[in-house]
Amino acid sequence: MITALDRAQTELANIVGAARVVSDEGTRASLSVDGKTPGLAVYPPSAQQTAEVLRYASHERLAVIPCRNATKLSIGNPPRDYDIALCMKEMNRVWHYEPEDLTISAEPGMKFGDFQHFVGRHGLWLPLNPPGGASASLGGIVATNASGSYRCFYGTPRDMALGVKVATTEGKVVKAGGRVVKNVAGYDLTKLMIGSFGTLGVIVEMSFKLFPRPTERATFVLTAGTLEKAREIRRALQLSPIRPLRAALLDASYMEFLKESEHLKECGGGCEIWIEVGGSERVVGRCSSELKQIALRANETFREQERNSTMAGVWSRIDDSYSGVRANTDDWLLRVSMAVSAVEEYMIRANRDQLRPEHFWRCWAEPLGGIVHLWLHPHPEPAGFEEVIHNLRRLGEELGGSLVVEIAPFAGKAKVDAWGTIGDDFEVMRKLKDAFDPNHILSPGRFVGGL
Repeated sequence: MITALDRAQTELANIVGAARVVSDEGTRASLSVDGKTPGLAVYPPSAQQTAEVLRYASHERLAVIPCRNATKLSIGNPPRDYDIALCMKEMNRVWHYEPEDLTISAEPGMKFGDFQHFVGRHGLWLPLNPPGGASASLGGIVATNASGSYRCFYGTPRDMALGVKVATTEGKVVKAGGRVVKNVAGYDLTKLMIGSFGTLGVIVEMSFKLFPRPTERATFVLTAGTLEKAREIRRALQLSPIRPLRAALLDASYMEFLKESEHLKECGGGCEIWIEVGGSERVVGRCSSELKQIALRANETFREQERNSTMAGVWSRIDDSYSGVRANTDDWLLRVSMAVSAVEEYMIRANRDQLRPEHFWRCWAEPLGGIVHLWLHPHPEPAGFEEVIHNLRRLGEELGGSLVVEIAPFAGKAKVDAWGTIGDDFEVMRKLKDAFDPNHILSPGRFVGGL
């Protein structure tokens, strides 16, 4: 008996070629999302073929989840259906590159590490440090607007993107924006697609503005025995002339983890604020002097870390908790966004009122970006841990923020919505979903409000 997926395999093979439609169990299992395994994995080699696959899937009501290396498939609610994994692995080319103009256009399947190496030959970079690190794909980074702690200085992909090409469920490839830094005024389709988590269309090409790499970079550390003291230092930093490339507030539990995982000898017993600055040697020196004064006024210690490759690894560890969390199937990774002024208060109240030693938790924040990250491991029994997540979300909302569950065990996801309270803009989001994906075949149920 010929099934719908059998017919789909034949039809999709006519679009992309038989070798690019894969049905073996191992490949499909590797692309599972929250307990659901696709019936087929399809690897389109071009933008137009991607659009044709989406057109067919929409006509046949087959659910599609776009992916590449699956570094961010953990984000979102469990899918209602999952028939086709649309793997962008073969679309990894650079179509346009003008280093003098600081612009580039590339396909979504290109790994971030390969991209940085490509532009790095001319002293350029895309200043992001997304979850997944070098293994993350450009498409995944843009679709989720993933940035990391550099956002406090450079912004997010939404700030760096000049334009996108998107494959739609109508079988078309539409273009928004361009390759120049200045664009015409009007409805910004580029920003709409960035951060839509693959629910409106599939990004098949993106154009970015690049940045020169700082000639020098240095990491400085200020101790802060308590979170109250960390708040005092953060306020002083905001009032200073220093503009860090990135900053991280690491609580005592995270400092212990970092000391063990990165074999760092110089780590205190309480909170620490790590700050990376960049520019000429003269600029770095002035930042060092200013930070020493901030530490002195706060009656805290100050140190400069060695300028070597070790620091890059430490910052990668701080920015990418995903790899550590995935190794523990019962772990939760939460991301709480709020005003910068509320960061330390959230950490204080979460520590005091919600979290217990048996939760085996680690916490770090982007104090200049308004982000708190919580890595939780319920021990010894995860049963009932969802109530802790609800309380942490409620606390974030009390402080004017929102909590997103980025990684969670499947049993937990069945009880806790990944996105939380629906905002006032949900009706607009629903109408956009209906317009771009009328049959709701793209990542169905995974986004806010079950879109």
